[in-house]
Amino acid sequence: MSDKSSLWHSVRAVAWSFIGIRKRSGFEEDVANIKPLHVLGVGVVAALLFVIGLIVLVNLVVAK
Repeated sequence: MSDKSSLWHSVRAVAWSFIGIRKRSGFEEDVANIKPLHVLGVGVVAALLFVIGLIVLVNLVVAK
């Protein structure tokens, strides 16, 4: 499997984690196919985007 494919699988796995739902078969597939470093990187970026999005949303609501 290529690094690009593994990175894409990591993005999908982190997205499912943020939602909080996942089938056991999907989880087992992720564990077998993705690199932990990719998951860590994607998770940090996703968390930062989430926090920045919340800050922007709060600023928009407070400004009105």
